Amino acid sequence: MTTNEIQKATERVDKLQDQAEKLSAPLADAQAALEAAQEAEAARRAERGEIYDREFAHNGSGRATEVANSGEDSRARFYELLAEEPWFAAYVEYRSARHKRRHVLDEAQRAQRALQEVVTVPEQRYYPVAILTDIESYAEKKAAEKAAEFADELRKARDEFLGKKE
Repeated sequence: MTTNEIQKATERVDKLQDQAEKLSAPLADAQAALEAAQEAEAARRAERGEIYDREFAHNGSGRATEVANSGEDSRARFYELLAEEPWFAAYVEYRSARHKRRHVLDEAQRAQRALQEVVTVPEQRYYPVAILTDIESYAEKKAAEKAAEFADELRKARDEFLGKKE
């Protein structure tokens, strides 16, 4: 390389270094501004989170009672609809027959006692019905799924609240 080429390369390096120095200051400023904005947003979210948590903790019992009571109409509607189901009516008839049997046995025992006879009428036998356990288990599973969806909605509401700009 000639002296002239070296001088040109040196001048080019110097020129590029000057340009780099001119651009590095705004870049550093922009990076600092970004970091400050991120810290401010984190602080704002933390503050909003504290407000949300305080309000939720303060109103939590009332909201829990409100949510729990909100199921009463659904429960009543469930019983109404259940009573209309043919399979349920058949089940009620079956269980009613078991209860009627108990009343007959109770009356027969009472009659034997009234006549001062030895009570020979057997005691009522109860038979558990597995279908109720299955229905209850399935209902609890579905209820837990609905409750999980509700919990997701609560988390989303909190996240949305935290994201609000004041």
